[in-house]
Amino acid sequence: MKQLTHNEIDNKQQKFPITIVCDAIRTPENIGMCFRIAESFGVEKIYIHENSIGLENRKVKKTARNTIHQIEHERYGDFNKLISNLKNDGVFIVGLEITDKSKKIQDFDFKKYPRTALIVGSERNGISDVNLLDQSVAIPMYGKNSSMNVIHSLAIALYEITNQLDKF
Repeated sequence: MKQLTHNEIDNKQQKFPITIVCDAIRTPENIGMCFRIAESFGVEKIYIHENSIGLENRKVKKTARNTIHQIEHERYGDFNKLISNLKNDGVFIVGLEITDKSKKIQDFDFKKYPRTALIVGSERNGISDVNLLDQSVAIPMYGKNSSMNVIHSLAIALYEITNQLDKF
């Protein structure tokens, strides 16, 4: 067995009809990792709140590892307006959030929707207004802790979503 280098790996490069909305995520490392993970899973676009740290930040750049230039992104100011615009464009809005209506992520059929926006909330407060969501999904947890880092959750969610869509 031999460990492969980056140059020896030939990924099946493709885009999925997934948009990520970062709802007021503030930690530079989380913004950078959002780009890195989103690019790895073929996400079409990322929306970042205007109050989030700038993409020129050293920690953002370091964790993103040049993926900022590889994925379309846009800043927004009004969360409610952005969600409304996405819905008007036919995008199904899914929040990665623990609510009383959340479905287990693996039980939600992402193939039913041609375009999906995955909303991830701030590190402290979660998603600003869960009532704007078409659906909320949650990752089952088996320890005592009820939540995990937003970017770890994003990685798990994108794995599940792209796994479903890739088989479609």
